Amino acid sequence: MSSITTSSPNLAASVSPLLGQSLAELTDWVQQQGQPAYRGKQLHEWLYQKGARSLSEISVFPKQWRAELAEVQIGRSTIHHRAPAPDGTVKFLLQLSDGQIIETVGIPSYSSHPAPHTLSRLTVCVSSQVGCPMACDFCATGKGGFLRNLATHEIVDQVLTVQEDFQQRVSNIVFMGMGEPLLNTDNVLAAVRCLNQDVGIGQRLITLSTVGIPGHIRRLAEHQLQVTLAVSLHASNQKLREQLIPSARRYPLETLLNECREYVQITGRRVTFEYILLAGLNDCPEHAIELANHLRGFQSHVNLIPYNPIQEVDYKRPDSRRIQSFVDALKAHHIAVSVRRSRGLQADAACGQLRASAISQDVPSGV
Repeated sequence: MSSITTSSPNLAASVSPLLGQSLAELTDWVQQQGQPAYRGKQLHEWLYQKGARSLSEISVFPKQWRAELAEVQIGRSTIHHRAPAPDGTVKFLLQLSDGQIIETVGIPSYSSHPAPHTLSRLTVCVSSQVGCPMACDFCATGKGGFLRNLATHEIVDQVLTVQEDFQQRVSNIVFMGMGEPLLNTDNVLAAVRCLNQDVGIGQRLITLSTVGIPGHIRRLAEHQLQVTLAVSLHASNQKLREQLIPSARRYPLETLLNECREYVQITGRRVTFEYILLAGLNDCPEHAIELANHLRGFQSHVNLIPYNPIQEVDYKRPDSRRIQSFVDALKAHHIAVSVRRSRGLQADAACGQLRASAISQDVPSGV
């Protein structure tokens, strides 16, 4: 990541957003401003632990210096809209500095110990792009097109926003929101570093989800991260995958699976394969058997995702009987499998759905 510079006499114009910078980079910056090195540690704490949204909030800084830094941007978004669901899930529309809107989701998990309804885990589903260029046929985000990559601070900000709203430390992060993370690899990897080293979230608790970009899974493997790689297959053969995922035409299924095998060899970590179940299309036992044949001898896990319907297409969610039949067929072929329990169905659960609704209906800002 490039360090912060202050070559321009206009300090605010010359400083990149501070969020996403490491302790060493922040320390270097405060020293460039003529401040002692320990101010860097103070700034780091206020950014990542106390969630400061402006430098004027940092009360341990000298008052005169805070006034001089008034226009320097930390890099926080504003909550444009907040949509809670009865199960506790909250979907946020966040407005970025250029006015673009992205989605992020806070997903709480509750346990009965030590007390009933205790919040035991808080997962954030983060976006990596404004929109998505992959145009998957079943995805609301893909229907909205692609605008730009998110910067590192815009990714990190999503986690801090959810953390503040829930008043609870985030424990898990999934890059399963808007966008294709491996088309924004540099900023995504910088965000993973920041979330791990600065925010304090273990790499093993971070999942990167990709539809598969030629060569990029191998590139990710070379970084030797401890994150979980989740590859969106959604089909058991090439023809069906091309129907659902247009980019699959340039990335044959067998080539993708071979790159995933390389990932396992290089990192020693298994790959999760995500598979959206679409009623009557890819949810038959024969599809499960076909999928199992691809994954035989593979250090992997299949995560089945019953479809969350969107208005733009008429794909349907399969019933529980068909879901269980698919699970049973995979287990019969010794494939590790789980079913993702849908959350927030009452709050436009499908990725990109709430944003699309907000843009079309001009949802007002605020809660």
